[in-house]
Amino acid sequence: MNLPKVITDLVEAQNDFDSVAYANCFSDTAVVFDEGKTHNGRKEIEHWIADANERYKSVMKPINYEENAAESILKAEVSGTFPGSPIVLKFHVEIVDGQIQRLKVTD
Repeated sequence: MNLPKVITDLVEAQNDFDSVAYANCFSDTAVVFDEGKTHNGRKEIEHWIADANERYKSVMKPINYEENAAESILKAEVSGTFPGSPIVLKFHVEIVDGQIQRLKVTD
């Protein structure tokens, strides 16, 4: 699957449980929407993913990637220490200048 570098880096950081590398995939002003909460800016995103890594120990395996003018969607199988694992989630991303500006996680 041909993924943009920032998405490849994001998946690798997630699978390595590296919250700093994960956060570095985002712009300073990025916004993440996940589990009904909003996380603003790279530092807050780093704390969010570190907490998620601690709670869920989840890894992701890309299934499909689609790009359009407004956003791109990575569909991935996510498995970890949570009920119903593994599940398939959609990661709606807006990439600007090689960094993620917005991420919304849906099922």
